[in-house]
Amino acid sequence: MSRFSKRADARRSQRTDAEGPHPLDDDGLAGPADDPTGAPVAGVPGDTGEGQAAEPHHVDPGSGPLTGNAPPPPDDIVVELRDVHKAFGPKKILQGVNLAVERGTSAVVLGGSGTGKSVLTKHVVGLLQPDKGEVWVLGERLDLMTPEQRDRKRTRLGYLFQGGALFDSMTVYENMRFFLDRLTTLDRDEKDDLIAESLEDVNLPQTRNQYPAELSGGQKKRIGLARTLILRPDIILYDEPTTGLDPVSVRVVSELIVQLRDTRGISSIAITHDLLAAEIITDKAHFLLDGVIVESGTLAEVRASKHPVLREFFEGTEAYGHA
Repeated sequence: MSRFSKRADARRSQRTDAEGPHPLDDDGLAGPADDPTGAPVAGVPGDTGEGQAAEPHHVDPGSGPLTGNAPPPPDDIVVELRDVHKAFGPKKILQGVNLAVERGTSAVVLGGSGTGKSVLTKHVVGLLQPDKGEVWVLGERLDLMTPEQRDRKRTRLGYLFQGGALFDSMTVYENMRFFLDRLTTLDRDEKDDLIAESLEDVNLPQTRNQYPAELSGGQKKRIGLARTLILRPDIILYDEPTTGLDPVSVRVVSELIVQLRDTRGISSIAITHDLLAAEIITDKAHFLLDGVIVESGTLAEVRASKHPVLREFFEGTEAYGHA
C-alpha cells in the first residue's frame, strides 16, 4: 500500500459528515475550475449539455444533507431517479423515469438509439436538471444543489466517455496528472503514488510515458478508466464502454468493470448496446422506452420480457452483436 493510500485510509476514518468517506478530504480538494475536456466528472464543472438546464430550487448549503421535503432513499441505494421528466423544446425525452441503483452493484441501461439513455446519465452527474422529479445521489438531491455544491459532489463520481477523452499531446502520465493538478492540493509524491496505483488498477503501468496515439483502442479505454479512478469515486458512469472494441478487448474491459465492483465496491451505471459486455457487467438491467423504464430485473429476466419492442431489440442484438 502506498503512502497516499495510508493517508487516504486515515482520512476515511475521520469523516463522519453526510458526504461519507472519500480519500480526498476537503483540505485536499482545490476549488472547481473550468475544464475544457470532459474526462472524469470531477473535472467537468459546468451545467452544460443538450438544451437548457432547468434552474433548481437551491437550498441553504448550511442546512445539512439536501433532501427537500422528500424522504431519502435507503442507505443501500446510491442513485435514485424519481419520476424524472426532461424535454428539449417540444421534444419529450424522459417522461417519468424511475430507477434505483444499489450500493456496490452494476446497473445497465439498455434501449434503442435516441431513447434518452445519455440524457438519463447526465441527470445523475448534474449536467442536466430535470423539468420535474427528483435526482438522488449518495443520499442527497442533486436537483436541489447550487452549482458549487454539484461540483463538489462530482468529485465522488466518475464518468468514462466513449472515446476516452485523452489529450493527444500529453503522455498518459500527463493526462492523469492534469486533473490532480486542477482539483487537488496533493504534493507531487502523493500525485505520483495515486497515478501509479490507478495504472496498476487497469494493468497498464508500462504505458505511463506513452502518448494516446501509441495505444490500442482497448488500452485507451482502460487509461480513460484509470483517469476516472484517479479521485477514487464512489460511483462510475460508463457511456458505451466497449464501443469499437474487438471481442477480446470487450471482455477485458467488461471484466475490469466487474473487478472494480468486487474489489473496491464501486457502484456503476453503464449504457451499452453490447450484449457480451452486458452479460458480464450486469447485476440489474433497465430498459428505457418512450421516456420510461418499461422493464427492470436481471438481464435474463429483461431478455425474457414479452414486450414486442424488447423482443425485437434482443433478437436484433443476438443476430448482429449490438443494437
